[in-house]
Amino acid sequence: MLGILLATTANHALAATVGVWVSRVLPPGVLAWALALSFLAFGVWTLFPDRAPEAAATAGWGPLLTTTVVFFLAEMGDKTQLATVALGARFETAAAVTAGTTLGMLAADGLVVFGGSHLTRVISPALLRRLAAALFIVLGLVALVGAVAASR
Repeated sequence: MLGILLATTANHALAATVGVWVSRVLPPGVLAWALALSFLAFGVWTLFPDRAPEAAATAGWGPLLTTTVVFFLAEMGDKTQLATVALGARFETAAAVTAGTTLGMLAADGLVVFGGSHLTRVISPALLRRLAAALFIVLGLVALVGAVAASR
């Protein structure tokens, strides 16, 4: 879990900072539409399972460094990182977005690390994926309504 915390904090700090920068470059109307459409796209993307990357041989690294490096690289360009960019752009505060998204990732990853095998006996991974997709789509629709209202 410490490796996941370190990797997530670094990855999300980078993503949130990029999001804040994007919010300063793009006009608010364009940003609102981009945010809404990106969350809708994340919802659709979530319906398709990710493939775990192959862990490279890391002789001598140990579990902490291996977990940190592999998790950091695995998160590059995925839905979570892109959502963090979008949230950084929306809220224009890298520190708060990094803290929120990192805590969210730790909660989700903690469930997987400590209770994944038990959880999948109760709830199927396919159902969890559909619920996550639905949440992204709901957030996208709410953002879309806001973008339409702001355009008027």
